[in-house]
Amino acid sequence: MATAIAHPSLRRGPAGKRPRPGDLDWPDAMAGAYAMAARDAFAVAGELSRRSHALLVAVPKLRAKGAGRVVDLLLADDCVSLARAARTSRLSDRAARRLFDRLVELGAVRELTGRPNFRLYGL
Repeated sequence: MATAIAHPSLRRGPAGKRPRPGDLDWPDAMAGAYAMAARDAFAVAGELSRRSHALLVAVPKLRAKGAGRVVDLLLADDCVSLARAARTSRLSDRAARRLFDRLVELGAVRELTGRPNFRLYGL
């Protein structure tokens, strides 16, 4: 709601001022912000659903012993580091890196940081 209320489409009047709690049209602006936030949340939920389904479809193609635990981590958290995945699933650092490379290759996860070191992966 806090980001939606600042959306330019909710500005009122000739000066295009942002709505404030004391304004007469505040309830209308809040209803609009609520609708926009709900629309955005629905879009994010749909995208996460598609990505989690792609991850679950990729599971049978994985051969690493700890792949199931890594998939559970990815489904439970926003992002997972290689070190955490290796520690949780009892994989070596190299095996975890290869597992995530395979998941990225299959399109099941994304590398979120864009850095060569300390990469984070997520749906």
